[in-house]
Amino acid sequence: MEQIDPALVDFDVLARWMDGQGLPTGPFEDVTPLSGGTQNILIRFRRGGESYVLRRGPKHLRARTNDVLRREARVLSALDGTGVPAPRVLAACPDESVMNGAVFYLMTPVEGFNASVSLPEPHASDARVQREMGLNAARALSSLGAVDHAAVGLGDFGKPEGFLERQVGRWMSELDSYSALDGYPGPDIPELDKVAGWLDDNRPTTWRPGVMHGDYHLANLMYSFDGPRVAAIVDWEMCTIGDPLLDLGWLLATWPEPGDASTSLAGPLGDGGALPAAADLVTAYAERADATAGRDLSAITWYAVLACFKLGIVLEGTHARAFAGKASKETGDLLHSITLSLFRRARAFIAG
Repeated sequence: MEQIDPALVDFDVLARWMDGQGLPTGPFEDVTPLSGGTQNILIRFRRGGESYVLRRGPKHLRARTNDVLRREARVLSALDGTGVPAPRVLAACPDESVMNGAVFYLMTPVEGFNASVSLPEPHASDARVQREMGLNAARALSSLGAVDHAAVGLGDFGKPEGFLERQVGRWMSELDSYSALDGYPGPDIPELDKVAGWLDDNRPTTWRPGVMHGDYHLANLMYSFDGPRVAAIVDWEMCTIGDPLLDLGWLLATWPEPGDASTSLAGPLGDGGALPAAADLVTAYAERADATAGRDLSAITWYAVLACFKLGIVLEGTHARAFAGKASKETGDLLHSITLSLFRRARAFIAG
């Protein structure tokens, strides 16, 4: 068994807890840390002939880490059986007193690869497969948009009332809060106020709440090794009940565009040059009538602009922290450049 810091996972404690859950017993085998796109800890192992992935927060837990893990486990459990490609929760421990102060859960391993990191064969040399991978990103998202959140037990999970109305004010306030950081001169984002004003003036008047992933882009998808199928949507840290069309807008905001890779999170898949155009993603999403019922896809530009606006402001936070010495200048400058690219893309969306 590979040595794992007992401050992260105490396998004696884990064994007793798993036994109490009625899971297969026996020694832990094939213990392997997994890398991912977040600071959360992922450890794969086998026990009693079954394979698991344990997910918990980082070694130094942040203020909301445990609450986020509880929310993730609840949403993934609710999505089991819905047809949404996502890891299946096998057991969850919301009690932080069990494992050194950390909430954790066990889920099924995902047999797939992250196309923003590597592109194996047959995917790498088949343009048709790459195009389908792109379309399937939208189709997988539409399966999430089709879920009735109340019917799967998430009726009390978020605060959808006023969700769209509070977005601009919420994120402008976030941007204003960065001024408390020493040395930050304030945001230098061309036409910030114009984009915010356009969002307020063009907000959709009707929408249907549903489950949102909250950070939907190609780097948070795992693809099947044998074809273009999305094996799983991963990293559910930002999940909530809101307007699922914002997830589609997020995908558009981060989609590779010819001549502009600065906002893309597609990696090798985007470099292949075979992904469909952004408009084709909207068409693929619309194939599911139960995902679009009560949702105005003609307003998708608004959601794409909001995604650029929100993500740009989130990334600007690291730029601000760099001024205060809480992040490296190199990282801060890089993320600021992406913020500027996102706002350029927002203005391009508005211009049509």
